[in-house]
Amino acid sequence: MALSTSIRSVSKIIASSEASVSRSVSRSFHSTGVKKMSGGGHGGYDEYYLHAKHMYNLDRMKYQALKMSLGVFTAFSIGVGVPIFAVVFQQRKTASG
Repeated sequence: MALSTSIRSVSKIIASSEASVSRSVSRSFHSTGVKKMSGGGHGGYDEYYLHAKHMYNLDRMKYQALKMSLGVFTAFSIGVGVPIFAVVFQQRKTASG
């Protein structure tokens, strides 16, 4: 008899705590509003935004062959060098342990 009374009281406590927790907790998504950008989408930095009419005329670029070959070489070097560095770094970490 005492066991059933204690079980009943424990179940009441659990039920009341679940009800209070479910009332206090709100499970929903919340986000802030979208900010409007003024001035053509540059975020208010229009006076600092440079975009000349003929900015990307590559055929009229000074020292075009030098600049393009340096750019391609730099991109290729980064594309090859970073994975090699990563492999060497990982192998050193594994060997030291």
